[in-house]
Amino acid sequence: MSRDLLERILTAQVYDVAIESPLEAAPLLSGRLGCSVWFKREDLQPVFSFKLRGAYNKMAGLTAAQRERGVVAASAGNHAQGVALAARKLGCRAVIVMPVTTPAIKVEAVRAYGAEVQLHGDTFDEAFARSQELREEKGHTYIHPYDDLDVIAGQGTIGMELLRQMPRGLGTVFVPVGGGGLIAGVAAYLKRLRPEVRVVGVEPEDSDAMHRSLLAGRRVRLPQVGLFADGVAVKQVGKLTFDLCRRFVDETIQVGTDEMCAAIKDVFEQTRSILEPAGALAVAGLKRRAAGGGLEGNQVAILSGANVNFDRLRFVAERAELGEQREAVFAVTIPERPGSFRAFCELIGARSITEFNYRYADPAQAHIFVGLQVADRREFQDLLGRLETAGLRPRDFSGNEMAKLHVRHMVGGHAPGLAHERVLRFEFPERPGALLRFLDHMSRGWNISLFHYRNHGADYGRVLAGIQVPPEEGAAFRAFLEGLGYRYADEGRNSAYELFLG
Repeated sequence: MSRDLLERILTAQVYDVAIESPLEAAPLLSGRLGCSVWFKREDLQPVFSFKLRGAYNKMAGLTAAQRERGVVAASAGNHAQGVALAARKLGCRAVIVMPVTTPAIKVEAVRAYGAEVQLHGDTFDEAFARSQELREEKGHTYIHPYDDLDVIAGQGTIGMELLRQMPRGLGTVFVPVGGGGLIAGVAAYLKRLRPEVRVVGVEPEDSDAMHRSLLAGRRVRLPQVGLFADGVAVKQVGKLTFDLCRRFVDETIQVGTDEMCAAIKDVFEQTRSILEPAGALAVAGLKRRAAGGGLEGNQVAILSGANVNFDRLRFVAERAELGEQREAVFAVTIPERPGSFRAFCELIGARSITEFNYRYADPAQAHIFVGLQVADRREFQDLLGRLETAGLRPRDFSGNEMAKLHVRHMVGGHAPGLAHERVLRFEFPERPGALLRFLDHMSRGWNISLFHYRNHGADYGRVLAGIQVPPEEGAAFRAFLEGLGYRYADEGRNSAYELFLG
């Protein structure tokens, strides 16, 4: 397969619509990481994503009869725009099926390229099922987002460009991974011509289908995926892409949401461009790998896309400092007596406080929630040590999702006397009726004792809920959670909850 794929990449038709994206040095990040960092700027493509390459290459190879019947695709993002622009260039009809939850900005972008948009279902799986119905009914050719050799070959032209742009000194290429089309094409080309170059895939920690599949030696289907990096939120990788990655990919890395936000900020500071979360994955993986040392040669991160909703930037800005470990979030318990607050502030010193929450709740001691700017993790650990030496009790919440998403906005004292309270953190899909569905599934005999909702422009809202459930109804409560179908985490033993809300 690799020889056939190499020939397909060499003869791929992409440059009728795509540009040879520049390979740009990133001196600011290079200086911080102590290695030579380069950005492959696929965010500069006409649709602000690499997806145009594969879609056009596939569609350019269709017969005249196939073009006459038109094409169909299911996508809520970059693939949809790639297919739409390719169809306009080739003069064929394109029908794009998108979930009804797709943000209006993406729907209008696809329509602007002349494609017909059908909104169907709440999820990608429902949209995909509808696209297959149209394929059968209308005779449309389905354009797969990743598991097709011509699509893979189109994405593989990025690897071909890399070797032209950097014929010597290429050490590692970091590639974002969703369904696997991009990394399969790039890895197959690089390993055939320059086998010493390392190819590293980067996935979100909550959408790591390729990593788990490679570990298992077979394709694994994830029960659910995170939606922050929606461009790579794939439950199962492709058959072709899995086989190619198993042969040609050296390593996979998983990164968290805060790391992606920090990577978006890094790219902005270097280029003044704003990536979507999936587009910054490779930079986040490069940074995590660089922290372990041992990188040799030039390190290339593929910036895969820049189709970001503007309102999501609120969340990105809030979490970027945590991802860089330049903001620390912690709680500290101090004696409830005159002078103790001043003594605490003297221990903090001249550092910038980003957040400070306190409410009187106990005559003997006070729990304070603090956000603090620090130079790095070591400085924060030194501060925690000084607080402990002074007899205070600090607790690090920098990695505590409940504290960062909810408690920091809710510090207001305890609620005594609540019997049998269950506290859970949910991810509600951002669509009309999500809250009503939650309430309809809940037993009318259970009382909601706490409810906090936050959304920063993501495709799901973050909810912290307290529900009073009698012990004898534990089985019914578990059935409620499973039947609801929303991602959740039990936070009843979370120390942030116990300190400030329990």
